Amino acid sequence: MVSAIIKNTIELRQFYKAFMRNESIGGVLLLICAVIAILFVNVIDPHGWHEFWMTPAGISIGSFKLEMSLEQWINDGLMAIFFFVVGLEIKREMLVGELASFKHAALPIFAAVGGMIVPAVLYSIFNHSNPETISGWGIPMATDIAFALGILSLLGSRVPMSLKIFLTALAIVDDLGAIIVLAIFYPTHALHFDMLFYALLIAAFLFTLGRFKVRYPLLYMIPGLFLWYFIYESGIHATIAGVILALTIPAKTNINEVRFHVSIKYWIKKFVNVSNCEVEVLANPAQQHIIHQISENVRKINPLMHRFESALHPWTTFFVMPIFALANSGVEFTGDLFQVPLPTVGVGIFFGLLFGKPIGIFLFSFISVKLKIAELPIGAKWVQILALGVLAGIGFTMSIFIDGLAFTDDAYVNIGKAAILLTSSCAAILGLVAMILTNKKSN
Repeated sequence: MVSAIIKNTIELRQFYKAFMRNESIGGVLLLICAVIAILFVNVIDPHGWHEFWMTPAGISIGSFKLEMSLEQWINDGLMAIFFFVVGLEIKREMLVGELASFKHAALPIFAAVGGMIVPAVLYSIFNHSNPETISGWGIPMATDIAFALGILSLLGSRVPMSLKIFLTALAIVDDLGAIIVLAIFYPTHALHFDMLFYALLIAAFLFTLGRFKVRYPLLYMIPGLFLWYFIYESGIHATIAGVILALTIPAKTNINEVRFHVSIKYWIKKFVNVSNCEVEVLANPAQQHIIHQISENVRKINPLMHRFESALHPWTTFFVMPIFALANSGVEFTGDLFQVPLPTVGVGIFFGLLFGKPIGIFLFSFISVKLKIAELPIGAKWVQILALGVLAGIGFTMSIFIDGLAFTDDAYVNIGKAAILLTSSCAAILGLVAMILTNKKSN
């Protein structure tokens, strides 16, 4: 009976861990929250929904006061956590993943660059004559990795693992490009160089901590909060603080693999030797000491970067992103969205995401392979690269995020969100169909 309970508990914990790290489940939850926001705005009470997210909230300590709306706290505050995790993923891929060597990184880098340039150009073609909407060129540049991988996971073994790795690496490079665009072209207000200087000092301090492999999380988290504040006040979007902080987190371990292996073998052997097979572990001081030594070795071999990523990934997937979707997906589908001629913002986003993404990804990939700079993923065909490009047209999260920064007129913001949601839905459906048609079911 006891052994069965223990077995069930272990299986439940394993299921929970797998669930909390499942990208496709996070994408489904994101979609549900977006649908809830859309239904509430269009069916129940649009004004009440928007008024709620505009509710002011702030922090006040003595003469210091920082106040923003709930929507701003989500977009500038909680999203900084999301960008921190994205920054950690980018750093990991550049150190030990698909971006660690130029040979592996070449194709996703070229594909991502093409998937950013061509959509931006297509958007600009439709909006070049309107100074109020041309600033939205960054909207169709982004790919939502959670949704794209979620759609891809529906096909299971039909899709070669090499294609999944390629899409993941492409989306990570795409995120890096979006971060650069966000930092340079979408400031929140006029730049304050004194605040930038303070942010630079804190960043230098954090990089020094990382250089000396300081492994205490609080020594990064507390300065990280100040970094966020100074970047927020500087005029650069505050979420960039999350990326800068991620780059300072040490990736190396305090002990190497050999020392860890030898030490663990020694302590496990000693653990067995001091056991009298009668006393509970918790009542055996010698074994308690050994358990402590083993946990210390595990802590030393586990990089702080990995510890942060493991701890925060479930939070961003199941809390930050759903809250972001609730606050930002409340689009009113009024008649103005479908007037003739169609708004150029919507047309630019539609063609940028649905056509620009696959064309740019395919074209730049093809050129890089033909020039022998890169090579196709193992077992992949060109038609599959094109199909993946369609999936990459799912913009959603980052596109909505940039949409909120690109326009000063709320009408354009609403049109942009509607176009992003409709186009991303089309890209998801067409991308799934394209992947089914281009991938034979494995026996």
